[in-house]
Amino acid sequence: MKDRAAHLRQLLNHHAHRYYVLDDPSIPDAEYDRLFKELQALEAAHPELLSPDSPTQRVGGAPVDAFASVRHRVPMLSIHTETDISDLGAQAFDQRVRKQLQLKENDAPVEYVAELKFDGLAISLRYLDHVLVQAATRGDGETGEDVTHNIRTIGQIPLRLPPQAPAELEVRGEVYMRRNDFEALNIRQRERIAAGAKNEKTFVNPRNAAAGAVRQLDPQIAAQRPLSFFAYALHFHPQEPQSLPPLEATLWGLQHYGTQAKVLQCLKAWGFAVAEETQTVTGAKGLVQFHQHIAGLRDQLPFDIDGVVYKVNRIDQQAQMGMVSREPRWAVAHKYPAQEELTTVLAIDVQVGRTGKLTPVAKLDPVFVGGVTVTNATLHNEDEARRKDVRVGDTVVVRRAGDVIPEVVSVVMEKRLHEAAIFTMPKLCPVCASAAVREEGEADYRCTGGLFCSAQQKQAVLHFAQRRAVEIEDLGEKLVDQLVDAGLVKTLADVYKLGFSHLATLDRMAEKSANNLLASLERSKSTTLPRFVFGLGIRHVGEATAKDLARHFGGIDAIMDASVEQLLQVHDVGPVVAQSLRTFFDQAHNREVVEQLRACGVHWQESDPQGRLDLPLSGHTYVITGTLPTLSREQAQALLEEAGAKVAGSVSKKTTAVVAGEAAGSKLEKAAALGIPVLDEAGLLALVKPAT
Repeated sequence: MKDRAAHLRQLLNHHAHRYYVLDDPSIPDAEYDRLFKELQALEAAHPELLSPDSPTQRVGGAPVDAFASVRHRVPMLSIHTETDISDLGAQAFDQRVRKQLQLKENDAPVEYVAELKFDGLAISLRYLDHVLVQAATRGDGETGEDVTHNIRTIGQIPLRLPPQAPAELEVRGEVYMRRNDFEALNIRQRERIAAGAKNEKTFVNPRNAAAGAVRQLDPQIAAQRPLSFFAYALHFHPQEPQSLPPLEATLWGLQHYGTQAKVLQCLKAWGFAVAEETQTVTGAKGLVQFHQHIAGLRDQLPFDIDGVVYKVNRIDQQAQMGMVSREPRWAVAHKYPAQEELTTVLAIDVQVGRTGKLTPVAKLDPVFVGGVTVTNATLHNEDEARRKDVRVGDTVVVRRAGDVIPEVVSVVMEKRLHEAAIFTMPKLCPVCASAAVREEGEADYRCTGGLFCSAQQKQAVLHFAQRRAVEIEDLGEKLVDQLVDAGLVKTLADVYKLGFSHLATLDRMAEKSANNLLASLERSKSTTLPRFVFGLGIRHVGEATAKDLARHFGGIDAIMDASVEQLLQVHDVGPVVAQSLRTFFDQAHNREVVEQLRACGVHWQESDPQGRLDLPLSGHTYVITGTLPTLSREQAQALLEEAGAKVAGSVSKKTTAVVAGEAAGSKLEKAAALGIPVLDEAGLLALVKPAT
């Protein structure tokens, strides 16, 4: 029984290491649970078999009344921090190191280990006879708090070290919380709060959540918090030489390992997680490159960092350099600009995006965060603004990470003004005064002004001019920017009112370019009803829906006047699309733009209502793949649609047939597997001949 318990502990520790540290589990969760329960049962039946390194001890024991104090045998000292956001901090550190090591200009560059500066909680782990016996926080550097009961719950921290590790040692590292685990924790917290749970709260950031979990008096609660751990330092307590101060003595004890890089390799071999981004570099150039590399990688990491740490790699050189003002001379932290700062909300404005989305934006007392001065921060939408309960006058935490738009993370409630009013979204667009609506199931309010709203002008023109809509060649994004910014285009109809004299006033608009655009505008006036409807940019109305509407109603007036009930009779039009159409055409200025476009000469062929439902291929779906001998894919699609068919992009059981040309790929293989007929170009032409 004793042997079985020992075997189960060894087996479970092995698989826990693969799961938590290597992220490479080799057995299913159910099998791990079975082994775990077997060990639990053994220990319950035979308490004498229970040991401190048992995996069953990770789930948390009885709560403690208070944290006991722990005096660090080797002080947990801070590292000197460089806050210069340029590369000068790395260069200055290398110069100091070379000077203190008395290296000459022609001597080889110094070798460093460059590590991440984790934004978590520093922890010291003491092992005796290979078993974790104590875990303590940094505290004031001399004395910390005993948090062993909570640290045992972290799967990445070994409870027992392998025989090749020294019997007695101290490992230091950082307890942190991964970003995805932090988000999941806050979701659970919000659910508990919504369910009426008392004394619950959401957490401001991963570090705040990790620190709160480590300092829980009840380890059962800590066990429910998803904490992780990275190791980065090793200390010994050698008996000799006793005359040395603690830090120098532990460096003396590390001489056997030779370098910091070797220390990290050993920690990894003993079962600890070590950050993969750690590198060994040489000289100031290597430090600068590492700093720049991690700066670019920072926002992609699954956890938060606030800088990097440079350490002289050779232990003997560390010992030679020693200490100054209780900081090691051989290490420095090079911070990145803070990603979170405190500031005040001066106002909350609502901005209208190019697609009509209304976004509440907090106007801030200027604050330097993330490397820039921030004056605005997004509140995303009404729900988010309400959830965070941001109000004018509030003191808030603002975050900016990399190129991400600054956002308000949380409110400092203790500083809230008594008269601060709750934020509400406006019912009208702040730009054009059209109705602002929020569709069912949507988080965002949107302006219904569409073609009329000046905030949406550029997007509306570009969408209307694209190849799949009316296709105005030579009207690209830069030219649209110029036309709108110059006030020459305010609605879609204004595009067709442009003359040579208007275009001649624009920068870099040569005579040939102006004439080409005017010719393109003239050609685009002759279009089709589906292209025109799609070009209006009505929310939820794509190309396929525009074609269905054109087939069903036959003309633009019938579409504009159709009720929701009539719209729902169109193939593939549901309540959301029907309401979106009705809302769009209920705005008088959108109907006015349609009339202006027709007055400018934009035209198309219309048909009788319902007049296309009896076409030979109505109700059939085709897929086109490969290159046809004489027809382009667009021409083949047009022929099929003229005959009443729908053309889909993928093969399914609902596909009537596949039209295949040269170099047909996986769609042809899928058709064969499903037993769907395959046509060549001749077969297609024969199929649509009655409709042509």
